[in-house]
Parts: sequence; structure tokens; C-alpha cells
Amino acid sequence: MNADTAGLILVLNCGSSSIKFALFDAGQSPLPRQPLWNGKVDGITGPNPTFGETGVTPGPGSLDKSKPYLSALMHIRERVIARLAGRRLTGVAHRVVHGGSKYFEPVRVDPLVLADLRSYIPLAPLHQPFALEAIEALAASNPELPQVACFDTAFHHTMPKVEQMLALPYAAWERGLRRYGFHGLSYRYMSIALAERYGDRARGRTIVAHLGSGASLCAMQGLRSVATTMGFSSLDGLMMGTRCGALDPGAVIYLMEIEKLSLEQVGRVLYHESGLLGVSGVSSDPRELLPREAGDERVQAALALYVRRIVREIGALTAALGGLDMLVFTAGIGEHNAEIRDRVCAGLEFLGLRLDHAANAAAVAAEAPLLSTAESKVLVAVERTNEEWIAALDAAAMLA
Repeated sequence: MNADTAGLILVLNCGSSSIKFALFDAGQSPLPRQPLWNGKVDGITGPNPTFGETGVTPGPGSLDKSKPYLSALMHIRERVIARLAGRRLTGVAHRVVHGGSKYFEPVRVDPLVLADLRSYIPLAPLHQPFALEAIEALAASNPELPQVACFDTAFHHTMPKVEQMLALPYAAWERGLRRYGFHGLSYRYMSIALAERYGDRARGRTIVAHLGSGASLCAMQGLRSVATTMGFSSLDGLMMGTRCGALDPGAVIYLMEIEKLSLEQVGRVLYHESGLLGVSGVSSDPRELLPREAGDERVQAALALYVRRIVREIGALTAALGGLDMLVFTAGIGEHNAEIRDRVCAGLEFLGLRLDHAANAAAVAAEAPLLSTAESKVLVAVERTNEEWIAALDAAAMLA
């Protein structure tokens, strides 16, 4: 098939207030890692949404206030149509956060699959409903267009049962209450990229730190997931931008029984009002917190707790692995915030880890991937993730 007439794959990565989109050329083999075109609609539920795409500086846009999410999807649809230039869409790949205990591979979406995925909304309320809204909107406007769901939980299916189980009555396990793990598309990309760049050095005891507004760690052995910090829901594990991370369940009981918060109010606290934002009272973004740290005790406390939780969880996963050969930072904060990387690595020097501070500082601008010194017993690296390419790759394989 001529590459100019072959189809294109659209990837949608839908969050609660933003939609990332990317268009990949399915006519090329192997599938290029860089999209032909991509962009993002941000601040969908806020007063000032922004629109950005390849070659265009992000700027203000207008959405229907009564249905802002659907309006954003329709905007993307119009921009995609304008970009097709006579070529056709082969299909649409969606990052779907939760596949439950049923879906461990990408799946073409039909009404039965869609019904299953709706049942997982309570497990990932920040993401699952929005991916499904996008699927439903596209199915309504173009029912013949194939859509593929690619699951963030799937990569962690290789974890041993002891890492998946919760210490609840066994009947809970039989009902599907277990540790699923998330950010799987990112970790799967890491398993490919690290093998290419570092070969056998990456196949040992590796921890990848996916640090963004949502954050988790994944312990890999042979580049397969053997343990992770997120569990039954995307609330578990590390302290995040607005999410609490691992929390004594007694604190939740206290909030409901003593402080009389409703279930909905507790959910809002844990998902939207905790983490860096909740502790600092200022922002969920380390870039905004670091300049204010010197004069604000709450900001100091927030950043100290954020780093401490990362260091503690890396220590726990190192114990699960029986040692650590490689630590890799990825995602927005992991890729771009040298100060956070520096502080995390300082807390891990007991492992024999030694950071090259000049390389770490340069990595923000120059993308120098290796951050450790020659004497370091742990290889430290930074690697840009590419969740959209993984989703496109899966869709291309299914729809070939």
C-alpha cells in the first residue's frame, strides 16, 4: 500500500480536564515514534481553556460551557478532519486507565466491551469516564470507525500474586479487589526504550519513576513489571499533585465518622485537595513551589514530604527486587525537574548511587540521558515517555 494513501491512526489520551491527541502514519513500517501531528486541549472544565497543536503556540479557545468536554472532542474532530488531506482514519486508539481483572491486552471496543469499561469508572474516576465519553461520542458520529482501548493496567499483569493481593478477606480477591497498577502504557514504552538504549543493563533490577501530576513507580525484572506503587486505584502509592497517595484507611474512617464528611466529600479531598496542593496550600506543581520554598514553611513541608515518599517507596521496591541496578526518571516532573531528581537521588546515596550534578542539570535542556557518575553502583537515567506511540502501535497491530 502506498504510504500516501495508507490510513492514519488517531490517539486520544483523555483526562478530567485535558485531552491530548496525536495522529500517526499507519502506512509506514515500523510505525514512526513521532506523530505526524499532535496537540492538546487543556483546562476544559475551567474558565480559560487553551488549544495547542503542532506548529501553533497554545492559546485561548472557546468551548460550549454546558458540554465542555464534548465541545473539546468536537474541536479535535474538526482539526483532525482538516489534517487528513484526503487520507482516511484507520482507527482511533484510546488510553483507557482501567481494564479491571478482565482486559490484559488491547481490545476493539464494541457495546459489550463498553459496558464492562463503564463498570470500572469507580476505580479510576479521574480518567475512565472521560475516555468512555470520547469513545461514545466518536461511535455516535462515525459508527463504522474502529476504536481500540489500550489499558494502563495491562502492563502490570505480570506481577506475582503476592504483589496483587490486598490483605482483605479472600472473598474480596475473588470479587476483583486487588492491586492493579497504572501508568502501564508509559512503563511499556520504557521497557522498549531502555532495552534499546542500555541493553542488558536495563534487564536487571530496574525501577522507573513516572513522576507527573499523577505519579507511580514500577519495579521491573527482565523489563517486566514485578511490583508497583499504585494499587487498587490511582490514589495509592506516591504523594501526587492533588492525590494523597498511600494513606492509613483509619484516616478515611475518621473523616467520615468524626468529621462527618460524606462519601462524595471524602472522594474530593483524596483526589482533588490533597498531595502537593493540599499540603502547600499553593500549587500542585513543583515548578511553582520550588521558588517559594525559602519563605513558606508549608511549601517546604510539601516538597520534603513529596521527596521523602518517593525515596521510601524506591527503598521498598529495591527490597522487593533484592537490590537496584538502574533508576529511570520519566513523565513531566521526572523528565524536566532536575531539582526533584537531585533531591530524590540524594536520599538514595546509601545504595551507592552517585548523581552527576552537571549532567542532571543539563538533562532538562540537552536530554543527556545518563545522570550517574562512573563510580555509581546504580545507573541513573532520564528517558522521555511516549504513551501515545504505544497506543498507536497496539491499534495498528489490531487493525492491520
